Amino acid sequence: MDIQFKVLTPGAQVPETAYAGDAGIDLRSTEEIVLEPFQRALVPTGLAVAIPDGYAGFVLPRSGNAIKHGLSLVNAPGLIDSGYRGELKCIVVNMDPETPIEIKPNDRIAQLVVMRVENVVPVVVDELDSTDRGAGGFGSSGVE
Repeated sequence: MDIQFKVLTPGAQVPETAYAGDAGIDLRSTEEIVLEPFQRALVPTGLAVAIPDGYAGFVLPRSGNAIKHGLSLVNAPGLIDSGYRGELKCIVVNMDPETPIEIKPNDRIAQLVVMRVENVVPVVVDELDSTDRGAGGFGSSGVE
C-alpha cells in the first residue's frame, strides 16, 4: 500500500521499515529534547500523512527504546484518523525512574502501523444479546 507523506520541516525523514515484512514504519524526531524521569513531551516528526479512507494509523512505542531506555508513549496507541492532515507528533514519556532520556533530531521515537478499520455506526437498542461472560469485567476470568 502506498501512503503519501508531506515533509513539513526541512530535514525530516520520511518513515521506512527496518526490514522487509515489518508492520511498523519508524517515526523520527525533528527536535532535540531531554526527558527527565517520568516527564512527557510532544515530539514533532516534521511530517503530515494521508491515511486512505477505510484505514487508520496507530502510533506505537518501539520495543528497543522501551527496554533500553524506558521511552514509551503516553497514549499508546496514538490514533491518526484518515481525515487528519496535520503534523504527526508523538506524546513520549520517560518511564525510567532515574535516568534522563536524550532525544536528538532523526532519532527513531515511535512506529506507525496502518490498519484497515470499519466505519462504526452506533445503534441504540433496548437490550444487548447475551453471552457467557455477560457484564463480567476486570478479573472476571480469574487470576491464574
